[in-house]
Amino acid sequence: MSIAKVRGTRDLLPDDMIAQQRVEQAAHDVFARFGYGEIRTPMFERTELFVRGIGEGTDIVSKEMYTFEDRGGRSVTLRPEGTAGVVRACLEQNLFKQSPVHKLYYVGPMFRYERPQAGRYREHYQAGIEAFGVADPLMDAEVLVCAYEFVGALGIKPVEIRLNSIGNEERPAYIEKLKEYIRPRLAEMGARDQERFEANPLRMLDSKDAHTRELLEDAPKTADHLSPESVEHFDAVRRLLDRANVPYVVDPYIVRGLDYYTRTVFEITTAGLGAQDTILGGGRYDDLVSEVGGGPVPGIGFAAGLDRLILAMREQDVAIDERPKHDVYVVTIGDDTRETAFEALTALRRAGIRAEMDHQGRSVRAQMKTANQLRVPYVVVLGEDEIARQEATVRDMDDQSQETVPLAELTSRLSARTNP
Repeated sequence: MSIAKVRGTRDLLPDDMIAQQRVEQAAHDVFARFGYGEIRTPMFERTELFVRGIGEGTDIVSKEMYTFEDRGGRSVTLRPEGTAGVVRACLEQNLFKQSPVHKLYYVGPMFRYERPQAGRYREHYQAGIEAFGVADPLMDAEVLVCAYEFVGALGIKPVEIRLNSIGNEERPAYIEKLKEYIRPRLAEMGARDQERFEANPLRMLDSKDAHTRELLEDAPKTADHLSPESVEHFDAVRRLLDRANVPYVVDPYIVRGLDYYTRTVFEITTAGLGAQDTILGGGRYDDLVSEVGGGPVPGIGFAAGLDRLILAMREQDVAIDERPKHDVYVVTIGDDTRETAFEALTALRRAGIRAEMDHQGRSVRAQMKTANQLRVPYVVVLGEDEIARQEATVRDMDDQSQETVPLAELTSRLSARTNP
């Protein structure tokens, strides 16, 4: 009996990795353009980090974390999200003492025990950014523009930025008003929303239950209970987005699912994914660093699920190459030519040319069939006669023209054609 992969995980094969690498490369390129440096943190942390950082009453902590006791008797958890680990790393490595401002990004796997479905897996990949040390709305706007540019770089459209402010110091009073409104209607709501009432009532505002959403249509809105400072902050963020020509809508039901968010929160949605249309989310978390043991360092960031982004790209028929691109395929005629072909192949690769050859001694017909399948622009033919003359035949696969090239010039000639 063979051993199957664990439910909720996947094997990413070479064809799958084309899309995966495209999204990861877009993250590296866009985030670096905005001045963010890459950070890599452990895939497992002490459980306390997530309990204190994310919030004990959240679905993630109470239901979705992969938590276990290691052989030293310590409770550790596979990271369910990236922000808490980045904050811990900044504190442990004394980054905030070196400089008050840090702009970091990450790309890597996260783990949540959820029901597997399209675009959602128990092991999933995320890309995200974190900006620390700046409370000014300029940083909120920068993060939102970065998110918008990242999604745009992938060719996903149309997209909608849904924006809200949930305040900060005024939020406890708002939550009490919200609970007063919900309490007489609670019995009509589903079991999951009833659980959230005490633990995390804000999450009820973005409930997926249609009846709950209907019951909450007239519930108190966060925008009506913001302090003057929070109103001013949110207005400034919106003005800056207008100046950057980044479209958005204000959505009072955007609250996000983590307890650490303050003030600005947002999601980016797109068409074609049904109920799972959110492809990116984030917000400000000015109290998180102090919650996990540091000082009062403001922060803001976002994370995007790579699996959901790739699903959106495929749903919208965004062009994604399905196979690695090769520049040259070397065809050999006769067994005595293979060592010379290998030498030429190695020289081509060392020159940065993506080259391949047959390793099985197959017929010329079979080799040419492979070259066509790989869609290479050039084929190099090496037979005994060519090698005797220290030459190679180079065939252009687009127009089927061919020319004879001295072996000593083969690499430079092909390099000029494939790396213009």
